[in-house]
Amino acid sequence: KELCARHGIPTAAFRRFSDAGAAAAYIRDHGAPIVIKADGLAGGKGAIVCDGVEDAVAAAADILGGQFGDAGDEIVVEDFLVGEEASFFALCDGRTALPLATAQDHKRVGDGDVGLNTGGMGAYSPAPVMSEEMCQRTMDEIIAPTMRAMAAEGRPFKGVLYAGLMITESGPSLIEYNVRFGDPECQVLMPRRKSDFLTALSACAAGVLDRVTLRWRDEAALVVVMAANGYPGDYAKGSAIGNLDAVAIVPDVTVFHAGTKRTADGRIVANGGRVLGVTALGHSDGEAQRRAYDELAPQR
Repeated sequence: KELCARHGIPTAAFRRFSDAGAAAAYIRDHGAPIVIKADGLAGGKGAIVCDGVEDAVAAAADILGGQFGDAGDEIVVEDFLVGEEASFFALCDGRTALPLATAQDHKRVGDGDVGLNTGGMGAYSPAPVMSEEMCQRTMDEIIAPTMRAMAAEGRPFKGVLYAGLMITESGPSLIEYNVRFGDPECQVLMPRRKSDFLTALSACAAGVLDRVTLRWRDEAALVVVMAANGYPGDYAKGSAIGNLDAVAIVPDVTVFHAGTKRTADGRIVANGGRVLGVTALGHSDGEAQRRAYDELAPQR
């Protein structure tokens, strides 16, 4: 984000703090709503949207006080942007950026976008808010300038560039970058690919990405995350998971394992907060959603 600010790339305004008192003073002066983030990796749970000033002050104190361990040694206090959030991915080889399909994920734990943020409770692709025009603006205004800026500063980037965007009235604005595929966005991107992705990754590493074209299926993909009771707070482990073999033979449905393990007697049991991701393809988001939930039904 510092690089983007130096080079005029549109991003949410932010300040970094390691002292809770200084953060509190800034928050009270700035007002709410406002976003408080752990500066390190916090399993997707380190960003807290606060509607009130005192809630934000408390969130800053909790994170700096060790809520997320070393990931919270510093926090980022960021402007709250009004709009629709979307995930945008591109492969980069240091010179060329190749956009991937678009996606949106659902971060809050409860239906209706309520509750605590999580690592992601589901996602779908493509993202309707990312029209062809918006994708082109994202490439022209955010991705390409970022690549040029990194090269100019002696740090050309090769790999997956994941831009977390807020689509506002004025267009795309960068919330954050990750240098990885999103989780659970990757679980809806990969089932939609028609091209050999290994070829694209090899070209990315070799610096010849300009020779690659990626093709995508027209169908929508949607993943539903099965989480342990209590997640993202305290949750139990060890519950048995059944009927995986039955789902495995259903066309255009894929079960991705996350927090699972195989016991000595061969059973698959839950071993994490987000346990499984069930992805289905369909001619629309609604059809993909119905197919995914059909495979989650208790009778299976």
